Amino acid sequence: MLKLSLVLGVALFFVWLVAVGVLYTVLGGMGVWESINGTYDSLVQNDGAATEGPLITAGTVFIAAAVVGAINIVLVSALATVSAFIYNVCADMAGGLEVTLSERE
Repeated sequence: MLKLSLVLGVALFFVWLVAVGVLYTVLGGMGVWESINGTYDSLVQNDGAATEGPLITAGTVFIAAAVVGAINIVLVSALATVSAFIYNVCADMAGGLEVTLSERE
């Protein structure tokens, strides 16, 4: 179960990064990032002093998304493995579920 959940977690990690990229591009096209960065610059501006740069960039967004995705891989893998173990223990204690398949006559 651990191997399967790791593979699924890595696949979902790439889907997550593509979704973040599409959302970042759409919001960038709408001018949301320029508006947020402009508001940030006007709030932290000290008597005409130069600011350090924009608050939200593609790099910061993708680094944050990668960190969230990596944490998600670890959590999903751990929870899937523990859940499978708990299910197997409960199935052993309760006798499990038997399914008998037969052909139609």
